[in-house]
Amino acid sequence: MKGLPLLTTSAGAVSRLSLDIGVRTRPGLSAPVWAKVEVEADLAEITFSDVAKVYPDGTRAVSNFDLDISDGEFVVLVGPSGCGKTTALRMVAGLETVTEGEILIGGRVVNNLPPKDRDVAMVFQSYALYPHMSVFDNMAFGLKLRKLPSAEIRARVERAARLLGLDEFLDRKPRALSGGQRQRVAMGRAIVREPQAFLMDEPLSNLDAKLRVQMRAEISALQRDLGTTTVYVTHDQIEAMTMGDRVAVIRKGLLEQTAPPQELYERPTNLFVAGFIGSPSMNFLLATPRSGPVVGVDLGKTQLPVHDNELARALEAYEGREIVLGIRPEDLEEASLAEGGRPTLSGMVRVRELLGAEVIVHVEIEARPAVTEDVRELAADAGEEETLARKAGAATATIVARLSPRTSAKPGERIDLAVDTSSLHAFDTKTGSSIRGGTP
Repeated sequence: MKGLPLLTTSAGAVSRLSLDIGVRTRPGLSAPVWAKVEVEADLAEITFSDVAKVYPDGTRAVSNFDLDISDGEFVVLVGPSGCGKTTALRMVAGLETVTEGEILIGGRVVNNLPPKDRDVAMVFQSYALYPHMSVFDNMAFGLKLRKLPSAEIRARVERAARLLGLDEFLDRKPRALSGGQRQRVAMGRAIVREPQAFLMDEPLSNLDAKLRVQMRAEISALQRDLGTTTVYVTHDQIEAMTMGDRVAVIRKGLLEQTAPPQELYERPTNLFVAGFIGSPSMNFLLATPRSGPVVGVDLGKTQLPVHDNELARALEAYEGREIVLGIRPEDLEEASLAEGGRPTLSGMVRVRELLGAEVIVHVEIEARPAVTEDVRELAADAGEEETLARKAGAATATIVARLSPRTSAKPGERIDLAVDTSSLHAFDTKTGSSIRGGTP
């Protein structure tokens, strides 16, 4: 079977694959004879099985952490500062010990393996480049320590440099590179190792806003090209939503929800996830469900019908009980520019932020703001604790709307906002759990 590709394996678990291969057994045979050939290929699943991390002082950074990451998948861990996402990543790398549970890479338990034997490569927040070495030597350093042949080292470095657009910079020192180029060198140093998995700890946080947008697109494209299992940690939910195949939202060491980005956005399991995912953040108001020919919610002087059948059915069990109503800014539009027939919320424009393609307005309406434990935690993460404290018990609430640039909204003027009542969210005030499809 001359010419067939040779598949080799490295450290870690392997999976036996069956391939049907056509072979001409002798000259003149018109049709090939199909034979089943089994080969072994490296798999790089990462599994957290009831993992916990407790520090000597009793601080529990991660608890009951269960997560399965498939071979070749790009999973983003996201959450507020101090939620345990970096600790979880460092446990995979072997830089933190596992207190409880097991971590598996390729089906192999790695709890007690030193970092060098885990076949993973980590990209840190800081570039951590050797200033006296060239780009080539920085990328090749780890391979030289492993005593690989010089020809293989050069081939790997040059291949990674082509992928990252660093061909012309291999002889330069890090000080002669931009921030984005230095981050590419740090990534190249990981790529040349050809590991089972990449672990990235907020690699873009030191870059300016424009470069971050460019680099997150480049990292996503590179991961798709390489097909390497990747775990990426970030505090930036926009990075998480635009880059990950799945996003895992972490809060106080606990995994709140893991799902594809769009599912997180459309069907958050609780108020915390709903408020953390989305920019600007979801608006939260206190409301009371009411029954009738059309199920609705009472905000005080305003009533909104619920045109989501699943949510309407779930709200029937909460009739007369206070809930938290969630409205995303993009589900609000200036009534004069929206489709006719939509219910509206009226209020006074307090702030107008012109962003070119859209206008963000802050509107004060007659409704009660929701100030729950979850909302407080979200406000603390955004540095808005004092603002939220002033809202508690108020008869008016400030909501944020994402409007068309055609809007005429101006500070100090009243505006009617049409609400997309098919996209409302509702949460239990005590547990914070999503009411959609649930029970009290």
